[in-house]
Amino acid sequence: MPASNAGFRAAVRLALIAGLASLVLGGCDRDAARVEEPQPVLVAQPGAAEGAVADAFAGEVHARQESALSFRIGGDLVRRLVDAGDHVRAGEVLAELDPGDQRLQAQATQAQLAAAQAELARAGADRTRYAQLASQQLVSRSALDAQDAAYGAAAGQVRAIRAQLDVARNLADYTRLRAPRDGVIASREAEAGQVVAAGQTIYTLAGDVGREVAIALPEASIREHRVGDQAVVELWASGNGSGQARRLPGTIREIAPAADPLTRTYAARVTLAAGAGSAELGQSARVYLPGAGHHGLAVPLSALQRGTDGGSALWVVDPASRRVHLTPVRTGRLGSDAVPVLAGVAADQWIVAAGGHLLHEGERVAPVDRDNRPVFAATKAK
Repeated sequence: MPASNAGFRAAVRLALIAGLASLVLGGCDRDAARVEEPQPVLVAQPGAAEGAVADAFAGEVHARQESALSFRIGGDLVRRLVDAGDHVRAGEVLAELDPGDQRLQAQATQAQLAAAQAELARAGADRTRYAQLASQQLVSRSALDAQDAAYGAAAGQVRAIRAQLDVARNLADYTRLRAPRDGVIASREAEAGQVVAAGQTIYTLAGDVGREVAIALPEASIREHRVGDQAVVELWASGNGSGQARRLPGTIREIAPAADPLTRTYAARVTLAAGAGSAELGQSARVYLPGAGHHGLAVPLSALQRGTDGGSALWVVDPASRRVHLTPVRTGRLGSDAVPVLAGVAADQWIVAAGGHLLHEGERVAPVDRDNRPVFAATKAK
């Protein structure tokens, strides 16, 4: 009996050990399965997220082509045919000077031309007669040469006076100020009855083609901006009814090479993209320009993680394997809900926008967008 009891106790002991081993192994299997289970995460691509930090500058909408219109000659301004705000067409007459003096000058030159042409006809007849007499040896060769010279001088006089007549007619036409292109009269600088000088501005014409925003860049950050940089233009008076101003894409077209001596700022022009919408002349605007090295990439604040070196990092998802890798990045100033990314990721990469604090290096994830739809549904995970 004691021997049988000892055997029984040994069998029970072995059964308990086997049960505990199976429990432990089963738990490990469940843990392994739980580790391999893909972690659902919200992913997004870096972009110009709303709220990204950028430098903002106040500006005013101008035309791409602004011309100061003036007469080529001086005189008494007798008629003003358009006013500020009127739309004009190329070639349309805008104002007129008193043409009396110019018309009289053209008439006098016309009379001089008639007299010169008559003298040319007489010299031609004399040359013809002398040529016939010279062929009969009734006059000397030198006499014929003198008639040829007189005819050439008369012909030259006709050409000179004809050119003077063209100038006189041009001067008469210069008494009418015409629009060089289609556009809007932005300002008027003279009134009928005023005696104006040649080159004095009468109107400022804003061309129809192209609109841009004039801004002033501070001297301290002028090296952060370059011609061709992208910008976002916010028109103050173009809200959509909800108090949110409409934003339009733009590009820096020019930056002044020297600072204004009084304000110590650099004048710059930001061109609005074609088809970006209507922008009225003189309308106030706010222009957002990226800071140094910032090319418009931004990520949500929730995506920012602490890197292994203590700096900033992002979880980047490999589309092929759907595994995450912690990637160090360099960021700009933090915004209210986004942060600009200066270096470390590209615009076409996918980053974990939420849930990154639960991940570890190399973990396989199930990426979804904000509508809870799989992002890489067509990609087979490895």
